[in-house]
Amino acid sequence: MFDIRAIRENPEAFRAAWNRKKPELGNVVDDIHVHDAALRTAVTDKQEAEKLRNETSKLIGRAKASGDEAEFERLRKIVADAKDTIEAARKLLDDLLYGLPNIPLAEVPEGQDEDGNVEKARWGEPKSYGFEVKDHADLGEALGMMDFETAAKMSGARFVLLKGKLARFERALAAFMLDVQTEEHGYTECSPPLLVKDQALVGTGQLPKFEEDLFKTSAITQIGLEQYAAESAKVAADNIEMHILSDDEIKNADVNAVLAGFRQEREGFENKEASSHLERLKELFGQNHYLIPTAEVPLTNIVRESIIEPGELPKRFTAHTPCFRSEAGSAGRDTKGMIRLHQFNKVEMVSVVANEEEGLAELERMTECAEAILKKLDLPFRRMLLCAGDMGAGARKTYDLEVWLPSQDTYREISSCSYCGDYQARRMGARYRPEAGAKPEFVHTLNGSGLAVGRTLVAILENYQNEDGSITVPEALRGYMGELKVISA
Repeated sequence: MFDIRAIRENPEAFRAAWNRKKPELGNVVDDIHVHDAALRTAVTDKQEAEKLRNETSKLIGRAKASGDEAEFERLRKIVADAKDTIEAARKLLDDLLYGLPNIPLAEVPEGQDEDGNVEKARWGEPKSYGFEVKDHADLGEALGMMDFETAAKMSGARFVLLKGKLARFERALAAFMLDVQTEEHGYTECSPPLLVKDQALVGTGQLPKFEEDLFKTSAITQIGLEQYAAESAKVAADNIEMHILSDDEIKNADVNAVLAGFRQEREGFENKEASSHLERLKELFGQNHYLIPTAEVPLTNIVRESIIEPGELPKRFTAHTPCFRSEAGSAGRDTKGMIRLHQFNKVEMVSVVANEEEGLAELERMTECAEAILKKLDLPFRRMLLCAGDMGAGARKTYDLEVWLPSQDTYREISSCSYCGDYQARRMGARYRPEAGAKPEFVHTLNGSGLAVGRTLVAILENYQNEDGSITVPEALRGYMGELKVISA
């Protein structure tokens, strides 16, 4: 979300910035101007309508009392129409602004894809092998501990079943990462919900633009009310009969119609218990949740709609969670192995700071916290500064860490650390007081992987493989593996 006054006062700066993200995207400034003007006009109209309403309130009362329904309806409609107009104008403008990406910082390089990214640092040297290296999928399957076929029977493509020592190895990796981030880097460990409401995803920027990348679930989508069986006007709640809709009924289900039925039936119930039951069903029916695509969503929303008092920043949170992504735009990419799954584990880091200066310093710190894991595991990697067009929608500046994969003879992303400015804070209503009694200001947020657990497992399998197909356990992880030194079949 953006400060509409800033866009109004300096439209060309926003036009140029959005064009850096995507050619011609800056033309949206013209649409913003149109909708902003419409909203301002609607606000003026509403103020005039409210003035008219106040001036004529006594007339409305007299008109209704005298039975002059036509005059009453005419005056009431003036106020109602003004309210509807402003709500519609605000929705059009908000829908436009909520779908726009963040503004890249000036120091972010130009470019539209990964070819425009700039390497900033490199650590470690790829190992030379005296044998033909295998990829992680072949290694895991040969060990009998990585099973894609069985996972596909249960869940379809892009899922994996880890067993035995590899399952323990994944758990060990997550525990190791959490220990480093909490004990050495000062992050507060959290165990957040895996299901969130749509507004949480709007807050962090995944919605409304990227819904196709998410997994959505509904609380009672298959429950409909066929009839309300009643023997008298006073109906007990357990007299209400429900049934599971057939497939055809589900396809043709009209949630609004069902809810309208709730309201109509409620008026006919005199029994408060039954009435309350209907209200609860109304509340639940159609209540949607999303599986989190990253723990960034719940961790950042910890400060949603809050005012943080002086001295409480920075805040740093971390969590190990499963993550769920549809990978809608990844058809044909990384179809083999664990690189790109619908469900994967990740340790996430989120920081909340006061301003841009602190945010950029925190970005360097956060990236170093992610790098520390790779260094402790002795995995070669490089740090990339992403170009404007390759950054995520919410980022103003992003570093990617890419780990070396011998089987691909290249570096692959294993962490992404981003500074988001106040982009997410404006969407969430997250603020802080610079000092006691001061006017609240929007916080600045950051997020980063510390690390992607599955991809780290992939990197270890490939970089620590032996000629016989066994895997040497990195020294940093042996304490988490009961001092096991080698994973073998």
